[in-house]
Amino acid sequence: MERSDVQQALGRCELFRDLEEKEIRALGSLGRMKTYRAGETIFRQGDLGEHLYVVAEGQVFLERTVDLDARQGNVTIGILGVGRALGCWSTLLGEPHILMSSALCPKKTRIVVLKGAQVREMMLEDTCMGFSVMQRLCFLLRDRIEGAYGALEKV
Repeated sequence: MERSDVQQALGRCELFRDLEEKEIRALGSLGRMKTYRAGETIFRQGDLGEHLYVVAEGQVFLERTVDLDARQGNVTIGILGVGRALGCWSTLLGEPHILMSSALCPKKTRIVVLKGAQVREMMLEDTCMGFSVMQRLCFLLRDRIEGAYGALEKV
């Protein structure tokens, strides 16, 4: 049952929506479903990132800690619902990276967890699939950057 839930979530995902069913099945074999309770953190700003995450059910807040002169504050830079992807994009490029935000679950949330290096291997083996994912990734990152700038301008 969980495997079909993973595949269904990946098929609805903004990052993988242009993929064929066989590619979604192959990706699904790499993923696992994880449930987070309300208030739980998926990852923290400053952690080493190696996973991609897809919201299957629930919601995730992306928050960035910023220094405001003598004090520190948190800014919500994104609210992600079902089908949205998050995590460490640089793993798709084969590069380690420090996460630039934290991901928090305001309510019970089910997430598909994918190891970025495994997705990268699949993309290298099937370059058409890899190009499709990278093309979607470019659009997603553009939107994410615009959202982050917009949130920070309100500080």
